[in-house]
Amino acid sequence: MKTIILYALLSLPLWASSQIQFKGNVTGNHEPVIWANVILTNPEGKVAAGTLTREDGSFEMKVNSGSYHIKICYLGFTAWEKNISIEKDTDLGSIELQKNKDLNEVRIVAQKKTIEYKTDRLIFNVANSISASGGHALNAISATPGVIVQNNTISILGKGASRVMVDSRMIELTGDELMNYLNSIAASDIASIEVMNNPAAKYEASGNGGLLNIILKKGVRDSWKNTTALSYDQSTYSFFTLRDNFLYNKNNLKFSLNAGGKIGSVQETEGLNTYYPNGLWALNQVGKQKQDNLSGRFALDYDVSNRITAGIQYSGSQNSPDSKDLTVIKIRNTGNQIDSLLMNDGSNNLSNASQTYHAHLITKLDTSGKKISVDLDYFTYNSKIDNNFVTKSFLPDMTFLNISQSARNIAAQDINNYSIKVNMENPLKFLNLSYGTKLSFINSKADISYYNTSTGDAILDASRSSTFEYKENNQAIYINGNKNIDSKLSLQLGLRLENIQTSGYSGTLNQKTLNSYLKLFPTVYLFYKENVNHNFLLNYGRRVNRPVFRDLNPFRSYINSKSYSEGNPFLQPSYHDNFDFTYIYKGNLRTNLFFNITSDGFGIIFNSDPRTNTQVISRKNYFKEYYYGLGESYTINILSWWQSQNMAYLLSSMRSDKFIARIIAADFSGSL
Repeated sequence: MKTIILYALLSLPLWASSQIQFKGNVTGNHEPVIWANVILTNPEGKVAAGTLTREDGSFEMKVNSGSYHIKICYLGFTAWEKNISIEKDTDLGSIELQKNKDLNEVRIVAQKKTIEYKTDRLIFNVANSISASGGHALNAISATPGVIVQNNTISILGKGASRVMVDSRMIELTGDELMNYLNSIAASDIASIEVMNNPAAKYEASGNGGLLNIILKKGVRDSWKNTTALSYDQSTYSFFTLRDNFLYNKNNLKFSLNAGGKIGSVQETEGLNTYYPNGLWALNQVGKQKQDNLSGRFALDYDVSNRITAGIQYSGSQNSPDSKDLTVIKIRNTGNQIDSLLMNDGSNNLSNASQTYHAHLITKLDTSGKKISVDLDYFTYNSKIDNNFVTKSFLPDMTFLNISQSARNIAAQDINNYSIKVNMENPLKFLNLSYGTKLSFINSKADISYYNTSTGDAILDASRSSTFEYKENNQAIYINGNKNIDSKLSLQLGLRLENIQTSGYSGTLNQKTLNSYLKLFPTVYLFYKENVNHNFLLNYGRRVNRPVFRDLNPFRSYINSKSYSEGNPFLQPSYHDNFDFTYIYKGNLRTNLFFNITSDGFGIIFNSDPRTNTQVISRKNYFKEYYYGLGESYTINILSWWQSQNMAYLLSSMRSDKFIARIIAADFSGSL
């Protein structure tokens, strides 16, 4: 079936033109030359056609058949000239400009726009943003239009939690681990951030939060650079952060290394009201959590030849977010009077570590841009939790009643992820074609041991202990085509096929749950550029949100003496159809309208057991949602040192038969 779909797409009708296609690629010092002038003149010496080279050094134009004189010139290089006869589609291949030795070095600095738009993504050029140019990667992401960083989560407005890539390679971290890693990247080392509301077919279909791709600066040739930063944060508690970044770029070798750590603590608070038939239970928690962290990353790329590049990368982190907290539950009766108090004193000894290994090989097959890349990745994550808590009961006047629960909860989790990916970029005469395949294998294991310590001895409670193993295999192929129909209109079509097999096994229950599904995920992008003042983008993409390990584990994980969380091994994936329309006026004013449909949505369900006054947190597929919104963002440079970025969004949703309308975010900000 995969082969049939692939060949069917390859054989789709393509667009033709009455004119002849004329193209080539311009380099200098073996690097792409951007914005070089390419001019064709007829035998009478009149200009017949002209264009500028793109970011990759390529150029393309439509001409009539005939004899021409071509001239390619760029400041600092000797002009390349040639007489040529064009009778059919012609590709000049790679044209190497020679350095002009009669000129002293001249440096031309052309500033890009702060925000640029392509068919399938928004590009935020970090160096041009005053508010994003300092600090670390999280500062830059926070300044990116339409992106929010809140509660250790990065999200695109109108989407869920977004996944993050660095130089087009996925970062397999979430939550605190992801925040720590991004804090290790200086904003000054970031060239741009790409925002993809509907990721193209080459990217995995999982997740509905879109993708952020952080593009790091490549560094100046024949140079090295080292930066060290020390920061201090003070609120209720304080913590220090120290980072060092080293870049080396000489001849065929590029090397980067960053390492650092954090030490200190932060305060965490939580409030929750639960209404039982006998009255309100008001929970208030205050805790102190360590921020101790060590992390590092290195990357090495080597140009074996002009056509072959090989590279390896490694990143790792070690965290010890130990915490101590005090939870007070005020138990009220139906008359809203306090009957008693529950005080839970807890301490958590926590540790987690992650390591990512990556290797890649990129081979340019010819001068037209055809290339093949192979990526190998291995990701491992492990965590350990040692949670001790004692829950005491008191009268309203703080008279001690009893110890209602005393326990020790020990848990461990190990995740291993292997993947191999092969991508092919194959520019054709009528469109740019890319296709590829990916195989990935995930294996997760976890165990939870619950000990009753009320007698002073730790006694294992098998009914509250569990082991769980989860496996997921994914085989995917994709094809993607991009076509510039004319100077104003661009079209991109993609299709991804994913075949998934999952297996969940509860050793405690001796229960095994198997699942498999084969699904297609199409993407469509349309970009219309009326002129420099008016641009329109329309896109559609289908995504899938698969349950993660903790959602599927059927056993109970106790939060405190009166609440626990349990997974559901029978959860099914939810699917999302996303429609997005964007209008850009003069590159500064951006209007975004979106409409998303979620089918078989799953999430957390809060229930309470009135017999025991216990709160139960579970997961179910229980809703269908229509989610839509309208957003406005405006960026303006008031003065050379004053830039203003403004955003306002109105988001609404309908879930099942219940209509819920709400304003999610309205953010007006200026930056100096």
